[in-house]
Amino acid sequence: MSPRRNRPPRGGEQPAERSTSGSSALERTESWQGEEWLVRPVAGAAAGKYYRCPGCDQEIPPGVGHLVAWQQYAGVDDRRHWHRACWNARDRRSARLQRSRNAPRY
Repeated sequence: MSPRRNRPPRGGEQPAERSTSGSSALERTESWQGEEWLVRPVAGAAAGKYYRCPGCDQEIPPGVGHLVAWQQYAGVDDRRHWHRACWNARDRRSARLQRSRNAPRY
């Protein structure tokens, strides 16, 4: 059996899953605390390093699916990685921060 060939679509069309605007097809906008937030899911296979969730102040280890959220007009440095459950419960609970006085916030 010969290997499968990945040929471009006929007629110069672009594939449906490719986004030409630079944003992810799964990215969505949510309103929280009077601000518009962009929320993008991150698959476990794409998560390659440790992050700290601002909702529970726990680490998100590599290989665990989570969400990235940032304010609509904020920069790249303002993105925060959240557990999915923490993002969904962000209005019902607050973080119980137990870091030392001089520890960095994120």
